[in-house]
Amino acid sequence: MKFQARILAGVLALASLQSATSFAPSASSLARQNDAQLSSLNMVATSDVAANGEVKQPRKTREERLEAASKGLQVHCVGLSIHHADVDVREKLAIAEADWNAASAEICSTGDVAEAAVLSTCNRFEVYYSATDPRAAMASVTKYLAERSDLPVSVLRKNLFMLSGDDAVWHVMRVSGGLDSLVVGEGQILSQVRQCHLHSIEEDGSGGKVLARMLNNAVSAGKRVRSETAISKGSVSISSAAAELSEAMSTKDLNLPFSEARLAVIGAGKMTRLLVTHLASRGLEKITIVNRSLGRPQELQEQFPDVDIEIKLMDDLWDVVSRSDIVYTATSAVDYVVDAQKMEANGLASGRPLMLVDIAVPRNVGEDCNELKNVVAYNVDDLKAVVAKNTAMRQKEMIEAEHLLTEESTQFIAWRESLSAVPTINQLQERANLFREEELDKCTRKLSNANLSAKELEAVERLSRGIVNKLLHGPMAHLRKTESIEGKQTTLKELNAMFRLEEDANGRGRKNTRRRS
Repeated sequence: MKFQARILAGVLALASLQSATSFAPSASSLARQNDAQLSSLNMVATSDVAANGEVKQPRKTREERLEAASKGLQVHCVGLSIHHADVDVREKLAIAEADWNAASAEICSTGDVAEAAVLSTCNRFEVYYSATDPRAAMASVTKYLAERSDLPVSVLRKNLFMLSGDDAVWHVMRVSGGLDSLVVGEGQILSQVRQCHLHSIEEDGSGGKVLARMLNNAVSAGKRVRSETAISKGSVSISSAAAELSEAMSTKDLNLPFSEARLAVIGAGKMTRLLVTHLASRGLEKITIVNRSLGRPQELQEQFPDVDIEIKLMDDLWDVVSRSDIVYTATSAVDYVVDAQKMEANGLASGRPLMLVDIAVPRNVGEDCNELKNVVAYNVDDLKAVVAKNTAMRQKEMIEAEHLLTEESTQFIAWRESLSAVPTINQLQERANLFREEELDKCTRKLSNANLSAKELEAVERLSRGIVNKLLHGPMAHLRKTESIEGKQTTLKELNAMFRLEEDANGRGRKNTRRRS
């Protein structure tokens, strides 16, 4: 009984905790957040590009990036695509997938960018990143792109698009869903966004909590679009568009039906595999593949047993070109594989009709090939006309897809805004614990003559923590459950007012505002 009486005395001493955390009158009305702050992020910060020689800060650890996620990180996107930039600009920024993490690490190395992930494909080069200071981060990323492309900022600015906040989230959702692709609904981009996400969460990746969550949501959104709509039906890749283009233009350019044209492709990678797939669906019976080695072409022979695939090495390149009517190029070479000078040097400028379809970035075919008599060269930019009809036919599906993407985008944005509650929760817990410790100290001093044992004091300590935790459980649970962004902001303001979190421990306002009586 004595033990219980002593604990009761401690409880009574803790009663002052209630007055210490008394509620202030709540605000009568809370205005909606000003959208001007978000829109101000959509700027071109080219004037802030730092000069060369800037000292790079050590790269942040994964733990530091995760901690930063709860401190006001906002997502951004900067890049260029087939919709905004010509192929000669895009190819200057193209990065092989194996180097995506190295590029994102370099972007984060200055310290202005907290998280980053790179996506580089035939049709787009984009950097997704998050930062607390959007102006400094934009300047840092722009500087990196200018140095990598070796292009003046004035030229780069004309080709870049820059998005921030909700706009950046919506963009990556549309990219993953295939709505921003040259061929609407194409499936290859979903796989590429998925690889972007997987690379970002690797040990040497630079995608922290916020960016990794956004990319993962984008992958889920892309899957929903393709499973719940018919947007992926029909031609869904650059390779299929190339097949359509060559088939449509064969009679005009070659005066030859496509079914009678002799076909060849230079390169034997993924794009070639997709190309052969779509050509086979159009009745392809025979094609010649030119490659540096025999391995991949032989794999294609096994994958397409119904197609007569002739394999040639690069030594026989010009012999193959000389006896082909349509030549597709899809290699990873950084220099031109075919150009006017090489054609002339190999006696292929005699005026024989020839169609060159280049689906590679960087380009494999020089633009000067169009100057040769009866030679027509197409690149990925020329595929826009081919896919225009596909886009028109898929408008209804695009509308349905955008509804799904809006759901996924809203879900991520709500989660992102929920992170803003973390500082308030921590502040509330710290403030309550401070008062608890103060009152517990007073109680312990008053009970010093009671000769409480260590076990009894520990019981009082546990009791005080339990009371505080139960008092705070309701407000914090309400804060976590609030789903809408406006509701979250309102709850944060109410908690700050109710628990006077803007005041210091002595009851003084942080902004030296006097408390009303």
